[in-house]
This record gives sequence, C-alpha cells and structure tokens, in this order.
Amino acid sequence: MVERERERERQEEAAERARARTPVASGASALSRSRARLDVPRPARRRLLPQYDPEAFGRLSEKIARFLGTGRFIVWMTLVIVVWVLWNIFAPDDLRFDEYPFIFLTLMLSLQASYAAPLILLAQNRQDDRDRVTHEQDRKQNERSIADTEYLTREIAALRMGLGEVATRDWIRSEFQDLIKEMDERRLFPAERDEGDR
Repeated sequence: MVERERERERQEEAAERARARTPVASGASALSRSRARLDVPRPARRRLLPQYDPEAFGRLSEKIARFLGTGRFIVWMTLVIVVWVLWNIFAPDDLRFDEYPFIFLTLMLSLQASYAAPLILLAQNRQDDRDRVTHEQDRKQNERSIADTEYLTREIAALRMGLGEVATRDWIRSEFQDLIKEMDERRLFPAERDEGDR
C-alpha cells in the first residue's frame, strides 16, 4: 500500500515537471495543457469498491455450489439444526441464545439460502460457458470429420472407377485361355490352314 502511494506521488511529480517544461500559450494550446500527457502514466484511481479476481471468485463459487449439492452438506446442516434446537430447548435458561420460535435460526437459514442461490447460479453460468465452448469445439470437430469422410468417399469412388478400366486377374485368365485354345486349334489343323492360304 505504501509503495503504491509513493509510486503515485512520483507520477504526480513527473507530471508537474512535464507541465512546467511546457510553454504557456493561449487558445487551443491552453486546452491541451490541461490534459494529461500521453507519455506520463496516469496515477492509479482509487476505487470505492474493493477489487477482486472474477476467476478466483468463480472458482470459489463453484466449490461452494459443489459442496451444497452433496449429501455431506445435508447431513452437516441437519446436525447443526438438530443441535441448535436441542440446545435451545434443553439447555439452562441463561445459556439459551434462541428461544422457542427459533427466530435466529430462521434468520441464519434465510441468510444461508440467500447466499447459496446466487452462488449456485454463478456456478451454473460458468458451467454453461464451458459447455458452450465444448459444444463449439465438438461441432467444429464434427465438421472436419464429415469433410474427411466425404473426401475419402470421393477417393474410394475414383479408385473403383479406375479399377473398372484396369484388367482384372479373371479377365487376363480368360484371355490367356482363349489364346491357348486358339494355339491348340492351329496345331491340330496346320495343313488345312496352309492349303487354304494357298
């Protein structure tokens, strides 16, 4: 805290020195003279409300909301209420702090509920934000998967079409069998073909 005040005082002194070096002029330059210089840092503003880290507060609210949603909390709450009621019924009169209508107990339960509800809502909002980000990432991943699947489908179709034009093993075998039959026929009747050629 002391360091902040010293730093602010140093900044103010630097700003005053800078103003003293600036020549006094009239008109538009007089307006610019009243403005803070851009090369001098602004002094830290004092705030009426204390500053806090929203992430740390959010994490704390999630921890509290998780605890409020457990059976352990219900057991502890039940034990506290039972002890409270039994103490204020059976304890000596001078040690009782909340007589029969248990107004203080009602006040404490209302206070607990009034803090629990906003903390639970804050935790739910943070979970909704995380879910939204997760759903967006899942959607993008699904789009990439669909695009990859479509690409692979097109490639497989192109390969099938290309294979339709390629000679298969059965086709080559049948061609060889036809050639062998033709060669066998030429060996059996070579003379007739020679005479027919003349």
